[in-house]
Amino acid sequence: MQNEVLFAILSLMAILSSIIMISAYRPIDSALSFIVTLVSIAALFALVNATFLFIVQIIIYAGAILSLIIFIIMFLNIKDENLPEEKHKTKWLLGTSFIILPFSAILIDLILRSDIEHNVVASDKFGGIHQVGLTLFSKWILPFELVSILLLVALIGSVTLAKREK
Repeated sequence: MQNEVLFAILSLMAILSSIIMISAYRPIDSALSFIVTLVSIAALFALVNATFLFIVQIIIYAGAILSLIIFIIMFLNIKDENLPEEKHKTKWLLGTSFIILPFSAILIDLILRSDIEHNVVASDKFGGIHQVGLTLFSKWILPFELVSILLLVALIGSVTLAKREK
C-alpha cells in the first residue's frame, strides 16, 4: 500500500512539473521544472528497484544534460522582451488538454482495475548495468549516437548564436 501511494505521489509530481515545463513563459522556468520531472522519474526507477537506471537518471539527465541546458539558456541571456508573444497559448493548452483528457481517463481506469501487485518487476536483473548496456549498444546504438550528435549540434548552434549577437 505504501508503494502505491508513493507511486501516485511521484507520478503526480512528474505530470504536474511537466505541465509547468510546457506552459512556462521563461525558458529557465521550463528548465527548472524539467529538473523536478527528471528527479521524480528517477525516484520511480528507485521504487521498482532499477538502481542503475535511477543513478543514470540522476547523474546524466538531471545532472549533466540539464546543467548544459541551463548553461546554454543563461549563456544566450534571453530577455523577457525578446521572447515571442504567445497570443493563443491558453487556447492551445486547453484544446490539447481536452483532447488528452479522454485518453487519460481510460488509462487511469485501466490502472485502477489492474492488480498492481501482479505487475511488480519479478526479475532482479531489471534495470541492471548488464541488461541496459546490452540493450543500449545492440538495439539502440543508432538512436544513441544520433542523440549525442544532436546535443553537440545544439551546443555549437547556441554558441554561434551568442557570438553573433555581440
